[in-house]
Amino acid sequence: MNVTAIPLHAIKGRGTATRIAHRFSRDERDAFDDGWGTLQESTPGGPQPLATEVTLEDAKSAITRNDSPDIHFDYGLNPYRGCEHGCVYCYARPTHSYLNLSPGLDFETKIIAKRNLAEVLARELSARSYVPKQIVIGSATDAYQPLERELRITRSVLELLHSCHHPLALVTKGSGVERDLDLLVPMAARKLAAVYVTITTLDGELARKLEPRAAAPHRRLRIIRTLAAAGVPVGVSVAPQIPFINDDMEQVLTAAYEAGARSAFYTVLRLPWELNPLFQEWLALHYPQRAARVMARIQEMRGGKDYDSDFASRMKGHGLWADLIRQRFEKTCARLGMNRERVELDVSQFRSALLAGQGDLF
Repeated sequence: MNVTAIPLHAIKGRGTATRIAHRFSRDERDAFDDGWGTLQESTPGGPQPLATEVTLEDAKSAITRNDSPDIHFDYGLNPYRGCEHGCVYCYARPTHSYLNLSPGLDFETKIIAKRNLAEVLARELSARSYVPKQIVIGSATDAYQPLERELRITRSVLELLHSCHHPLALVTKGSGVERDLDLLVPMAARKLAAVYVTITTLDGELARKLEPRAAAPHRRLRIIRTLAAAGVPVGVSVAPQIPFINDDMEQVLTAAYEAGARSAFYTVLRLPWELNPLFQEWLALHYPQRAARVMARIQEMRGGKDYDSDFASRMKGHGLWADLIRQRFEKTCARLGMNRERVELDVSQFRSALLAGQGDLF
């Protein structure tokens, strides 16, 4: 049995302390205990937090097209690659491999910011061939991670979509979304905007381990309350569901409903590529007594494997345990009155970026 030997101070404030080699690497390096306690030694003056590095990128495209049958939107947009929130379960971690960076610590400390995103998006929205559909912002990495306060890339995208009357949906854990209420409120009034706030658990201690740099659970409930009071349609994501880890789905849905959320969705944990060993390392570090039991339930939902990419089941799993999670979710939503009405955004109001005068801005 492998033993995870990571000093707790090394992981403080981060989802992982490991720069796991990505799947395209030729070499893999790992720390080991040489018997002298070097793994436990602190840096001079105590452990120092690892700084986040930001690289500015000129994006070639803005909108990503989705053709996966289990994802219910066609267009996505992500202002950042990597995410400082450091959620250990994030399915986007393996995308850092394409940048020759580690899906582990690099994913949350080496962030790529698409500084020209609004300019590129304006060109795409002005193309004669463009067919307007709802754009989901933050579909992979959070558009309101801490860097957004300074870089304001998400803000520039919202300003463009606001001027073009283009529908959008936001998925976030970040309180920064409240900054942009001046844009979201009038768009929501025209059925052009909706926001979904992810709350994985109400347990603050667990959230600090799972999502170390995201807003606290009680703060996310306040985001829902603020958005709902301002008239913005708001829903809650209780994803991902992890057996024997975040077992308070019903309490999260109830608290979110009381705060003003009127729709909800969930997924179960999925562990593609390098995310699998990273998550298992996290389990062994934080919950060693139940790690084997957690993985056994995950495998039960994945046909005996740690991960199954089948479109029919990758989001919700299959089998007895997956059915139990589904029933808990559906019965709680029915009791609360969630998901009774679908929020339909209006694409008919869209006018191209050129007609909206945005071509003169870039």
